[in-house]
Amino acid sequence: MDITIRNAAPRDLPSILEIINQAILTSTAIYDYEIRTLEEQTAWFEKMILDGMPVIVAEHDKKVLGYGSYNIFRPKIGYKFSVEHSIYLDDKSRGIGVGGKLLGSLIQRAKESGLHTMIAGIDAANRGSIEFHKKYGFIEKGYLREVGYKFDQWLDLVFMQLILEEEE
Repeated sequence: MDITIRNAAPRDLPSILEIINQAILTSTAIYDYEIRTLEEQTAWFEKMILDGMPVIVAEHDKKVLGYGSYNIFRPKIGYKFSVEHSIYLDDKSRGIGVGGKLLGSLIQRAKESGLHTMIAGIDAANRGSIEFHKKYGFIEKGYLREVGYKFDQWLDLVFMQLILEEEE
């Protein structure tokens, strides 16, 4: 399958919205409860672009299969070289290489931007995502018990890290 990775554009926002809302409604990949509106997703996108942060999409036959982004890990100046990334895929686009292409592109962009480290916050029950990140050199660095709550259960969070200078 020919998958193109490119910068997201405003025309992609309905597809991005559909993908993130599906994750909110059906998974613990994101600990949000309420689906987002197009206005909220547009405001998020515009702020990401204004802040110089990437929002990328994976596309096949003009259909968005997934998207990825990263942003500063924490809102303090001392964290300016550390980013936390997110990747979300359409349900039908898992297991066919879309996530790997998105993550590879985000890693490359982070390196080119002079960033030092990338961080992933992953629900501990999501073993697939944890193993996926390990394939790209991420290492488990922290485990926080019962920090999230969704679907009437406490959720544990795993932090994984990739030091970009070591990723040569």
